[in-house]
Amino acid sequence: MASEKRCDLHIHTALSPCGDKEMVPGRIVEQAKNRRLDVIGITDHNTAENVLSVRKVAEKEGLKVLSGIEITSSEEVHILAFFDDYAALKNMQDIIYDNLDGENDESAFGEQSIVDESDNIVGYNKKLLIGATKLKMEYIVSIVHSLKGLVFASHVDRGSFSIISQLGFIPENLSFDGLEISHKSSERDFLTNFPKCNRFPIVSFSDAHFREDIGKAATIFYINNINLNEIKEALKDGRYFITYT
Repeated sequence: MASEKRCDLHIHTALSPCGDKEMVPGRIVEQAKNRRLDVIGITDHNTAENVLSVRKVAEKEGLKVLSGIEITSSEEVHILAFFDDYAALKNMQDIIYDNLDGENDESAFGEQSIVDESDNIVGYNKKLLIGATKLKMEYIVSIVHSLKGLVFASHVDRGSFSIISQLGFIPENLSFDGLEISHKSSERDFLTNFPKCNRFPIVSFSDAHFREDIGKAATIFYINNINLNEIKEALKDGRYFITYT
């Protein structure tokens, strides 16, 4: 029987160069539980190396984690991708790494901490995770779908790193499963300004880089089980709504 699942599917860890140092598995899960979330998505910039550690902590607390990543296309557009199968996520990460140039400058962008399930730093990612890949948007969407993933255009209402800020519109050939708006916007206002976007489901998540932001925006899906196929069906059938706190 379908029930409401409160989902914040856009959360960064300390591995993202712009993520706060407190964004470690234990504290992320604790705050997610405080916010009464049923599902979170871990979506670091161009990497997924902290996903498993968050999942290990979350499983003990009855919290579901969707394995995700936020990819920066060659057009400097942010795209959220999720996978049920961690092997598929790892495959996506390998493609990204093969198409991501540069080395992180910690003095300019901060440390990129790889953290274990006990919140211990076990290494640092030296790639320029804040940078853009050489992957075109069309390719990213197609490869995510070929790996049976779910793909959203990130924070499309923002003035930077969104498909609308970069292109001014969404090309017809891009088959996103949905568009994410930030908690500073509303679906009504967004569609008033961009009515052609009504062909996509509109969702909202927190894009949390700091612990206190987790759960500020969430999308509630009416689903039986927490997996991508059920979320996709809920999006198609309109069995979801946005909530802000």
